[in-house]
Amino acid sequence: MSGSDCDSQIDEEAPLLPVKKAKTPLPKVQLSILLLATLTEPISSQCIYPFINQLVSEIGVTGGDERKVGYYAGLIESLFYAAQALTVLRWSRLSDTMGRKPVLMIGLIGLCISNVAFGLSRSFWTLVISRSTAGFLNGNIGVMKSMIGELTDSTNMAQAFATLPLVWCVGITVGPFMGGTLARPHERFPGVFSGAFWVDYPYFLPCFTAACFTAVGFILVSLFLKETLPGKCQNPNTNGSKLNVGPQRADDDVLPIQAHALEVQSDEPIPLRVLITSSSIIIPIANYGLLALIELAFLALQPLFYSTPTDFGGLGFQPSTIGTWMALYGILDGVFQVVFMAKLLDYWGAKRLFCFAVACFIPLIALFPAMSWVVRLQGDVCPAVWALLALQLILMVIMDMSYATIFIFITSAAPNKRSLGAVNGLSQTTVSIARAVAPAMSTSLFALTMEKNLLGGHAVYVILYLLSGILLWLATHLPGDLPDTD
Repeated sequence: MSGSDCDSQIDEEAPLLPVKKAKTPLPKVQLSILLLATLTEPISSQCIYPFINQLVSEIGVTGGDERKVGYYAGLIESLFYAAQALTVLRWSRLSDTMGRKPVLMIGLIGLCISNVAFGLSRSFWTLVISRSTAGFLNGNIGVMKSMIGELTDSTNMAQAFATLPLVWCVGITVGPFMGGTLARPHERFPGVFSGAFWVDYPYFLPCFTAACFTAVGFILVSLFLKETLPGKCQNPNTNGSKLNVGPQRADDDVLPIQAHALEVQSDEPIPLRVLITSSSIIIPIANYGLLALIELAFLALQPLFYSTPTDFGGLGFQPSTIGTWMALYGILDGVFQVVFMAKLLDYWGAKRLFCFAVACFIPLIALFPAMSWVVRLQGDVCPAVWALLALQLILMVIMDMSYATIFIFITSAAPNKRSLGAVNGLSQTTVSIARAVAPAMSTSLFALTMEKNLLGGHAVYVILYLLSGILLWLATHLPGDLPDTD
């Protein structure tokens, strides 16, 4: 046998090696505008956290009983998500027909109006109305995730979704820092804000600043963001990168990552009753909903625990200290997500990374009673408490990786792009309900636990432990593998 025949035989019998697809460049301009619009929501929601407890105390709704502050603060924090839960699915379904961009613009207008109204509110019911307005008009998060799914393909979807935690990190950084720094400006900056208006409306400045940021986002979206809905987009190329959203054959319109067995023979929107009966869609949505419930319960509990006097089991921090500490978390979280998130996702896989991240909730929650115990033992906040706070911050950074991974699972569950809005609408409805319940649940349980000394003052933490265990169990039911996104 000649050498050439031998080579030919080897080539014919050798197994074919899998060829990795080259990553499609991200449409950076369009993605940047979309992420800027996404940033408006965490800034608007988080900026009230450093001062909401003080505001509730000042408007007199508690009748002078500081232990009841948690009840009313949690209710106000929950109203946005409660109102959003009633309308977000309709907005998302509407975006499947009329387009993503118009729905996104309506949400930004509603958020801007709500921010201004919240800053001008000096009674409990005006706070309720202004907070609810934003929720009723806002279906943006679900629409934004749909647009990211349409701006990307299987090679760069994970990279794009990894930027969402970064955006929320920036929002969690800027929002609380802005709320803590700009609240009561007549006291902090008397040389600039000395008029009677700033005395009567001491929390208007951070809310107005958030509204201005939202207005900028609205202008950029209206002028420069391109439609991505199949059949509605005017330009198939964005920033030099082809969008997989134009008129296509039905099999081309199926999303690039498929994690379910739903059969699709058309590029028309799938009926809602079909979507809600598919376990491959419901399982990732249930994980997302429980994740949001626990995380927002934790985030609502965190500033309340920080601000509660040490005599009642808290740390007794001032709003400026709370805002600075939460801003530090946002900075570290953002850097970590940018540097490590995509690499860890590629190395570990989506399911293992998600399970590891959500497991961090158990030690995260355990650190609250640990810090309270140290404060009672030492009589004040000491270096050991600051060390525990730093450990809690590190665990929060690790936990935050769970969001990028679950976004990929949810997007991959959509049977086609014309149903992507509905799937994201279902997920956002679930999350909005969870987020509506979470702040009131955790802050009310904290107040009740402190007031009644339930389980030695630890009842709220025990409940959160149980929820974290259920989430970890539910995470094991996610698909084991997703296709390579490189």
